[in-house]
Amino acid sequence: MAFVSFSRILDYWAQRSGDNPAVTCGERSVSFGELDRASNRLARAYAELGVKEGDNVTIALPNSIEFVEATYAVWKLGATPQPVSSRLPSIERDAIIEVAQSTLVVGIEAGQLPGLPSVAAGFVPDPQFADTELEEKTSRYMKAMTSGGSTGRPKLIVAEQAAGMDPQKPFMVMPLQKSIMMPGPLYHNGPFLFLWAGLGNGNHLVIAEKFEAAQTLELMQAHKIDLIYMVPTMMHRIWQLPDDIKAGAEFPHLRMVFHLAAPIAPWLKEAWIDWLGAERIFELYGGTEAQGFTVINGTDWLAHRGSVGRPLGGTLMKVVGDNGEVLPAGEVGEIYMMPEGGQGSTYHYVGAEAKADADGWESLGDMGYMDSEGYLYITDRQTDMILSGGANIYPAEVEGAIESFHGVRSCAVIGLPHSDLGSTVHAIVDMPERGEVSEEAVIAHLAERLVRYKIPRTLEFVSEPLRDDAGKVRRKALREARVKL
Repeated sequence: MAFVSFSRILDYWAQRSGDNPAVTCGERSVSFGELDRASNRLARAYAELGVKEGDNVTIALPNSIEFVEATYAVWKLGATPQPVSSRLPSIERDAIIEVAQSTLVVGIEAGQLPGLPSVAAGFVPDPQFADTELEEKTSRYMKAMTSGGSTGRPKLIVAEQAAGMDPQKPFMVMPLQKSIMMPGPLYHNGPFLFLWAGLGNGNHLVIAEKFEAAQTLELMQAHKIDLIYMVPTMMHRIWQLPDDIKAGAEFPHLRMVFHLAAPIAPWLKEAWIDWLGAERIFELYGGTEAQGFTVINGTDWLAHRGSVGRPLGGTLMKVVGDNGEVLPAGEVGEIYMMPEGGQGSTYHYVGAEAKADADGWESLGDMGYMDSEGYLYITDRQTDMILSGGANIYPAEVEGAIESFHGVRSCAVIGLPHSDLGSTVHAIVDMPERGEVSEEAVIAHLAERLVRYKIPRTLEFVSEPLRDDAGKVRRKALREARVKL
């Protein structure tokens, strides 16, 4: 089979899957044919509002079938979807729109952005617009994802891949014509990948409007899910469910739990392996920029505990020291990558410059090391590392230990200024039902799991989630708020 444009791929599967569902969200399901016709009509409405081939269109919608329809409507015009959170503050959202130079914003009330066309959530095209196929167009850039980066200023990560794929060739780990589930927010890169790759391979995509741990298990069983996307935050919340709920959940059709986007605590990974079996647990490491990826299954992870796997395909990776030297196995340094097609073959930035060495190898700012067999281990983000009394402390390790304490929903570890040590470790612990649990009990728990200098000097208990449904935490903002106090 050859390349099929995303402007034609819904029709391709509509001809082959009949009235079988393509997307389910909440109480609503649509077939490939229904999705194709709805996005055709929507594309014509967007064109009437001024969207042209090559444009960026910002999509600020919550998880919904409407989000999927809008995305395909944009592709059918040869334009590029640029998804953002529907809950972004207007200042942050408008800064992204300015960088993207979008010609339409979907999900914003008309008139909110003077001089820029927009349509609100729930927009219904005029029935005068036909739902028949449009002239075939293929967007030069499949997606333009958003990242704040370390500077806090918005940037776009624009995929160099054109908007299309081979529908009969499984993309990475995707199945063909099975059921897959996405409980995370579609505006993030991993969930968005599940949207286009999952539907492109003819799968039934089950979308959660919002992640709920118990509901996720129910949907997995009801829709006979073959593959589900997870982030460690979701896995942790599911693991905190009562034992009888987990024990009563059966997944005979489940082939793969595919987790990514953030480091996972080894104890949590091992718990899931014990629960579902090592052969079902897979982890991916890589960035939206797609310069390189690693993948590891549970069986290999047990033999290389803590690893995120070996580089995939033609990906090249190296670990570099402070002076630019390539480090030997076992030594921690900054991770640099080179895609098979060379620098710039997978993406380009709008609003930022890549961090690259003189030879074009690029870094996402992650620290780690490789073992003698070429397995990669991530220690933390370079910018998140805490230097306290001359010792390097990686927040992810401390957070994993804290989250193993019963009742902790999430946590964030940051460094606070200290006149003597430079920084001290401060832990913000999300524990909604703390009750009589004391700081001393948490510290005693950590003393069994961490060397003394890594144990937080101070604890702060809160009752609101610190990570979003995509598993992301804004440590910089948390640190700044506490330094100003």
